[in-house]
Order: sequence, then structure tokens, then C-alpha cells
Amino acid sequence: MHYPQRQQGMTLLGWIIVLGLIAFFVLLTLRLLPNYLENFKVAETLASLKNEPDITRKSPAEIRKLIDRRFIINDVTRIEARDVTITNDKGRVTVRAQYEIRVPVLGNVDAVTKFDESVELIRN
Repeated sequence: MHYPQRQQGMTLLGWIIVLGLIAFFVLLTLRLLPNYLENFKVAETLASLKNEPDITRKSPAEIRKLIDRRFIINDVTRIEARDVTITNDKGRVTVRAQYEIRVPVLGNVDAVTKFDESVELIRN
């Protein structure tokens, strides 16, 4: 076996490729992270409805008003209360927020994140 006398590191082209990949993933994270943070707020808002007294006796309009107030407090801007689906079936209310967010990444390339949060409220 023949071993080279000196070791060589990564070439300039190799460094450019590695740094480009790192920059791309940092950019992607910076673009997508706010979407996920806001989705946590949406899920938290829906889960907080379980603590609301007599929530199953309220009309869908009243529930939407509660959700809208909480979205304003939590600074949720990518979905509105009117986009939330509320179904009432014999004392069982299902509140569902199903939405997607499209974020431009580079030029005409977009990243799409889809979210589907729901909570089931049961009359006590």
C-alpha cells in the first residue's frame, strides 16, 4: 500500500458547497420556524376552549368570537376565526383549524406547511 506523504483538506469548491448547503438550511429554518411557532399558538387556543365553562351550549358564532379574541391576544395572523370549522353533534362540539401557509424561499420556490389542529368538546 502506498500512503500519500501529506494529507489534503477540503478544496475551495468543497467549502463553497458545504457553506451553501448550510446557508440554505438556515434560510429554510428561518422561513418555516414562525409558521410552526404560530401553529403552537393555534393548538393552544383550541385546547384552552376545554376550560371554558358551558362551551358546548354556545353557538358557533359565540365560539368563533372567543377564538377570535384569543387569536388577537396570541398574535395569530395566518388564520382567522372564520376559517375554523365548528360542528355540533348531540352535545359533542368539534372545533377544527385546518390550514396551510405558503412561504417564498428563493425566487419562485415556495415552501408549504400544512396544519390540522382539532379539539373535541364534550358536554359535562
